[in-house]
Amino acid sequence: MLEEIKERVLKANLLLTKYDLVKFTWGNVSEISPDRKYIVIKPSGVDYETMKASDMVVLDMEGNVVEGNLKPSSDTPTHLELYKKYKDIKAITHTHSRWATIMAQAKLDIKVAGTTQADYFYGSIPVTRDMTKEEIEEAYEKNTGKVIIECFEERHISPKDIPAVLVASHGPFAFGVDAKDSVFHSVVLEEVAFMNWHLEVLNKHQAVKQELLDKHYLRKHGANSYYGQN
Repeated sequence: MLEEIKERVLKANLLLTKYDLVKFTWGNVSEISPDRKYIVIKPSGVDYETMKASDMVVLDMEGNVVEGNLKPSSDTPTHLELYKKYKDIKAITHTHSRWATIMAQAKLDIKVAGTTQADYFYGSIPVTRDMTKEEIEEAYEKNTGKVIIECFEERHISPKDIPAVLVASHGPFAFGVDAKDSVFHSVVLEEVAFMNWHLEVLNKHQAVKQELLDKHYLRKHGANSYYGQN
């Protein structure tokens, strides 16, 4: 079942190595079915070099394996919490990419300083609060999803406008309209994290003008967008 989604999820996972977003098996991509009844996700701890579409795991929204012979990613409960909360999230990529993870471990938002970030993120990319001892010890992965949701809700952020988040002391999650799109946002996230870190080190970080943020984001994503081909 969901053979086309399995192929997309496989190809998206393989892009993580192409764009140097993961080492070994440190990452996963998932996509939800159009009826939002099932998700397809990478199996846990399987080498990218040997992965096949048939290895992708299909689960229902309660985390029960519906199809597949391998264990799903250990981060599956995080993905499920986000899918349940946000209809705009149709795919999720989680990595430990170097620069975004540095920002997550430093517990720094990726503040929007220029047009590269403004093209794809309508503001700063937030970092969550630290998880409590209880949240870590019981249902850790599910609580990771809940902490991400709490961060977005408290800051009045939509994952449609800010399709990424940093989990404090952990790493980045990025979202998209399909598996490939979520990887795309992970690549952009890594680039702007690299830029932000160096601006912090240089003590030269200045917020982009609101007018410039509006222009660059809305020309791609607004109601009257004009970037690209029709």
